Amino acid sequence: MTAARILTHARRRAGLSQRALARAAGVPHSTVARIELGRLSPRTDTLERLLRAAGHSLASEPALGSGVDRSQIRQLLRLTPGERARLAAADARALRSLDDAAAR
Repeated sequence: MTAARILTHARRRAGLSQRALARAAGVPHSTVARIELGRLSPRTDTLERLLRAAGHSLASEPALGSGVDRSQIRQLLRLTPGERARLAAADARALRSLDDAAAR
């Protein structure tokens, strides 16, 4: 997601106009407008200040799918729907037997 989309989304969710956000963050209105138009790539501290003024924060999260082992997904996708259903049924039986063993 771009800084423009992040800022626009946060500002709108806070119910603020560009001018009100700029005033609350202590930055010129033109800066907010140019960021939201994608004409200005803000420094991290500027974006953080604007987001805080809108009641949000800038956070770092792992990228979706990062650390996912796709080899098992590819193997399952090679199976026919019937083969996948049989595999799921076998897995369910195995889980049931494990539950039964744990209950004893």
